[in-house]
Amino acid sequence: MPYILKKYYPLRNLAFIVGEGAIIFLTIALVNFWGAGVAQVESEPALYCLRALIVTFSFQVCLYYFDLYDLSIIPSLADSLTRVLQAFGFGCIVLSFLYFLFPRLIISTRLFWLGFLAVCLAICLWRFLYFRMLERKMFTQPIAIVGTGELAANIVAAIEGKKDSGFKLVAFVGKGTLAAPANGAPLFADVKDLLPLCQERKVEKIVLAPDERRGHLSMNMLIRYKFMGVDVVDGVGFYETITARMPVEKVNPSWLLFSDGFHVGRLTRFIKRVLDLTVSLAGLLLSLPVFLLSALLIKLESPGPVFYCQERVGQRGVLFKVIKFRSMRQDAEKDGPVWARKNDSRVTRYGELMRKLRIDEIPQMLNVLKGDMSFVGPRPERLFFVKDLEEKIPYYAIRHVVKPGITGWAQIYYPYGASEEDALRKLEYDLYYIKNLSIGMDLWTIFQTVKVVLFRKGSR
Repeated sequence: MPYILKKYYPLRNLAFIVGEGAIIFLTIALVNFWGAGVAQVESEPALYCLRALIVTFSFQVCLYYFDLYDLSIIPSLADSLTRVLQAFGFGCIVLSFLYFLFPRLIISTRLFWLGFLAVCLAICLWRFLYFRMLERKMFTQPIAIVGTGELAANIVAAIEGKKDSGFKLVAFVGKGTLAAPANGAPLFADVKDLLPLCQERKVEKIVLAPDERRGHLSMNMLIRYKFMGVDVVDGVGFYETITARMPVEKVNPSWLLFSDGFHVGRLTRFIKRVLDLTVSLAGLLLSLPVFLLSALLIKLESPGPVFYCQERVGQRGVLFKVIKFRSMRQDAEKDGPVWARKNDSRVTRYGELMRKLRIDEIPQMLNVLKGDMSFVGPRPERLFFVKDLEEKIPYYAIRHVVKPGITGWAQIYYPYGASEEDALRKLEYDLYYIKNLSIGMDLWTIFQTVKVVLFRKGSR
């Protein structure tokens, strides 16, 4: 089973992405081989391979940023073609910039557009065939869920809600009807009833997600299944790996105590700090023109300071002053703290634009340089709300074991929220991040954040 950053990815999805890259590369290489001639290609094979690789990399990054690697929903043929053309059009802009900087990489205009047309046709055919495979649920792993309660229902929703989950629900075990009707799989009264399906390899994984385990599970039978080659897994852990979030309401203290993760070594902490300093310094330098212009516009639009300094809860519960560009009127909280909300009347005109483009968060890189924050981590919250949420939401205080961040796992996977329910859902992503924290996860989060900022997802 392929796992990346502790999250499960179906092998067929990874094969799809690699295969698509190979198609783009081979198409461009063959077009160049045909157009330039055998002798020319053989004289500089490395250069022609590099040209094809750069086109492949640029196009695939653009496909990702246009959500064309989100395979959870099968688009229509027309929609897929339109979005592929949009992504490749943006890719051409990226390539023109690279060609301006490195003229040796330029592909002749005639060959480039011939290759562009060939790639578009090849990719659309490739995607059509793959989506047909998804519709027919080919190459999926058959699983059985023990349980019919809320956790089982959540697992069903996570699998059935994504066409590319890589799993096929074939049976349920338990009493009740909450989860079973979700896909029409048969419901068995006892786990021993799965024996024929397991023997015929019609069940390859058993997910234990009962609401109450005592007296309902035959451990001897589960052990037998395990030694038959059937993978027997805990429901909470399974849900975590397929959704990249931890189901807080279904986690008990013993699971947290004995589960893997929640440990960051010294080397990881050191590299993370170096990454924080590098990214923040680079970010401040690159954003300096926007930084200065924003400061001027804030002063011209409304009276008050340029920066908004507010007390937030940091690592280990230590309070610090977060620095942001002021996006609200100076008297915005004269009646006390409230959750941020959509179409907030307290926000100034330029403040609204700053929030959409995340410009108001640029000064927080100063907090990162000071060491109060990390570039990646849970968002810092105000003490007023933290005290309330710690009383209402289990394990909320755990998010303070690491430094808060400008961006984070919850920010890229969950839309902006301003309620207790949203705080609970975001905590599920924050705890997943804390449990599996790594430099690779930080780099992936930063890469994803670029996409969020460019397409203005989740900002308010």
